[in-house]
Amino acid sequence: MNKKLSKKDLKVWKDFIEGKEKIYNKDNIDKDSQYKKKESTIDLHGFSLDQANNKIEKFITACFEKKIEKLNIITGKGLRSKVEQNPYQSKDLGILKYSVPEFIKSNSELMRIIKKIEDNTDNKNSGFFTLFLKIKE
Repeated sequence: MNKKLSKKDLKVWKDFIEGKEKIYNKDNIDKDSQYKKKESTIDLHGFSLDQANNKIEKFITACFEKKIEKLNIITGKGLRSKVEQNPYQSKDLGILKYSVPEFIKSNSELMRIIKKIEDNTDNKNSGFFTLFLKIKE
């Protein structure tokens, strides 16, 4: 199949070859900050309340510094929590599903960098929530 190129196609090709415009190299996707992942996830399964709160505070701050915009926080559903065995512990605040979002909302330093919290704790089948961070300038 020998088709002759049209003058228009030849001109476009010549302009491309001689031009300064470059084709983006998909192999360098991780090296190019423009295409870096803007989402991160943390799983708090197995952490105590104090451990989870400390971990989430550091995680949110680090993500803000790295300009990550969306954070998925997995807390679990609280099905294996031993809260019911302790009469001095609140069921709603002893389970990470409820306590971690409350910790974040009560922390004024964290709330300054958070744009929005999508709270999925009303859904019994949901063991996660999502944070959207402001963009660091």
